[in-house]
Amino acid sequence: MYRTHTCGELRLTDVPNEVTLAGWVQTIRKFGSITFIDLRDRYGITQLLLGEELNKKLDDQPLGREFVLQASGTVQERSNKNPQLSTGDIEIRVKDFTILNRSAVPPFTIQDDTDGGDDLRMKYRYLDLRRNAVKRNLELRYAVNRAARNYLHEKGFMDLETPFLIRSTPEGARDFVVPSRMNPGQFYALPQSPQTFKQLLMVSGYDRYYQIVKCFRDEDLRADRQPEFTQIDCEMCFVEQEDILRMFEGMIKAIFKDVKGIDYTEPVERMSWEEAMWNYGNDKPDIRFDMKLTNLKSPLKKEGVQRATGELIGGAGFGVFDNAETVVAIAVPGASEYTRKQTDEITDWVKRPQIGMQGLVTIKCNADGSFKSSVDKFYGPEKLQAIAASCEAKPGDLILILAGREERTRKAISELRLEMGERLGMRKKDEFRLLWVLDFPLFEWAEEEGQPGRWVARHHPFTSPKPSDIDTMISNSPQVANQEEYLQHPYAGIKANAYDMVLNGNEIGGGSIRIFQRDLQEKMFDALGMSREEARHKFGFLLGAFEYGAPPHGGIAFGFDRLCAILGGSESIRDFIAFPKNNSGRDVMLDAPSTIDAHQFSELQIKLDLK
Repeated sequence: MYRTHTCGELRLTDVPNEVTLAGWVQTIRKFGSITFIDLRDRYGITQLLLGEELNKKLDDQPLGREFVLQASGTVQERSNKNPQLSTGDIEIRVKDFTILNRSAVPPFTIQDDTDGGDDLRMKYRYLDLRRNAVKRNLELRYAVNRAARNYLHEKGFMDLETPFLIRSTPEGARDFVVPSRMNPGQFYALPQSPQTFKQLLMVSGYDRYYQIVKCFRDEDLRADRQPEFTQIDCEMCFVEQEDILRMFEGMIKAIFKDVKGIDYTEPVERMSWEEAMWNYGNDKPDIRFDMKLTNLKSPLKKEGVQRATGELIGGAGFGVFDNAETVVAIAVPGASEYTRKQTDEITDWVKRPQIGMQGLVTIKCNADGSFKSSVDKFYGPEKLQAIAASCEAKPGDLILILAGREERTRKAISELRLEMGERLGMRKKDEFRLLWVLDFPLFEWAEEEGQPGRWVARHHPFTSPKPSDIDTMISNSPQVANQEEYLQHPYAGIKANAYDMVLNGNEIGGGSIRIFQRDLQEKMFDALGMSREEARHKFGFLLGAFEYGAPPHGGIAFGFDRLCAILGGSESIRDFIAFPKNNSGRDVMLDAPSTIDAHQFSELQIKLDLK
């Protein structure tokens, strides 16, 4: 055998056993007639001691970093113990060694503080995977996978596979398509999710399904996106929204317990979509810290608040506020001591193209009760005090105000809130807060340049309205002529029977109670501008299934890669995928995607025309 033990398991209790280890050479340290070697495998590092005789063998068979080595010898207590290693109390006095394979000089140092950049490490990903930092990420990923499977198995879920080669039904992101040699001119698509299949499994009576499954979307990439990603995909029969929420907050709590040792006992907070947008400016708020928005002027409605706050800033002759669609503020705790240089830096931050604002208004709430603002010319002390009271600002706080178009300004103040929370140390990576966001609009109104506006599904076209809104949807025509009619249309007030789980300001899961009656599903397709013929062509299999006793059902899908990244304290899901793509969607190790040869094009009966 190549080894009797791993490089991470030997302890003082193993002295003076004879052992054989195998692994990769991490470091070599020569001290006169003896040599120390750190031997590494997946499980840890063990120090080897080579005496004078074996040193002579090293002269004939020199070692280098990343050589694959087998060594046999006796376990003995180390004279200079290393408390940083689990094996740091022992070493192996080597009697013989064998070089199993040599290694070229690695293109970067294989250790946590490596000298290799992202591109170089992705090109040699098989070497990067040897580093402890990457290994720990993949171990966490496996632990999350195992914890989820254990929980779902205990709750009676079956792991059922669904196909990867399906028909293209583009509804969101672009599909990846695969040509069929046996059906010339026709293509499969890779699934963006197993959505319709898991609904068909419910029709088939498999009332608790799950899959930890690959999904594929051809979309622009960023830190938390990959063209292929993994979901924990789940569906249940004969359930209402409350059943889903309880089941899957239980799963996430079980993962916290098993993977992080966190006993998350408190109930998961719940918040409506409107409340999230009003108080935080987005539908996935980070509730680890407060700093809620104050809407000084807003088209969003909240009884009594809009008018009261609007009176605070109106009539002062300050055009930035008077002419703005939205004026929103946050009170940053303890930041009134910020210098002019610091407030200028924040102003420059909101002017960045990624944020897109023209400027920033500041009000300092001084410890002595006085106020100093960048708009003193327009607003006197009494008015500033009233604004501060509206923002619930305390002495020592700094009020930051943005004004402009609704969508951009609300997004910008949301990003500013997160930035200030980061600067003040309020977004601790070892603190986890869960949140359910509920009662989303079922529809949004989308307008594209040169195209008439249309209804689009906020989640997906299989999401059911709230039971109280089903009649509104069925009894009204979706026809809308313009934006003004859209705002007054009954469809604008329909709520989706949907839910998102948010962790530390990141959406980690989303789902809904599904439509399971054919007439309601056809009404949804009609609202989305899909003709009956088009609906039957794209989704006839699902509509047909609904005629054979489809049960009420609902489910949820969790972003597995994203959940792992948050639990691991990383901004990027790429760190938790064994072989990821870069930001251009390329696998630089395999150099993929790549061209195919003329023979393959001929077999597929495809002609490539690049213009």
